[in-house]
Amino acid sequence: MRVHQYQLPKLLVHCLILLMSFNVEANDLTDTMLKEYQLKEPIPFSSDAGRLFWYKDNNGRSCTTCHTDSVLIKGRHERTGKILEPMAPSVNPERLTSRKKVNKWFLRNCKWTVGRECTTKEKGNILLWLSQQ
Repeated sequence: MRVHQYQLPKLLVHCLILLMSFNVEANDLTDTMLKEYQLKEPIPFSSDAGRLFWYKDNNGRSCTTCHTDSVLIKGRHERTGKILEPMAPSVNPERLTSRKKVNKWFLRNCKWTVGRECTTKEKGNILLWLSQQ
């Protein structure tokens, strides 16, 4: 496909609008979920606590075990070797856009990483921190 010079700005504008719409989706869902968590856990969530939880070692496991030390790059599942797309919505606009996926992965990953379901406070902290990445 050949793009003419006069088409390039129009194409860039369309791409930016598309990316912004994904980011708005992530922000809307994140805001909604944080408000719902806040009803269950009235103590304010902390981005710093979310970051600390992400890096915390839990008997040899942490979120970084599969997702790496940077949420901006791809990770790899420790057991299956499956490539995991970056967690940061700033580089992966599909992150935090599906309530079903957010809930599914909180359940699975918390059980695998810390050996139990995450508390509402932990989920709120992690979700807040991730949404800012």
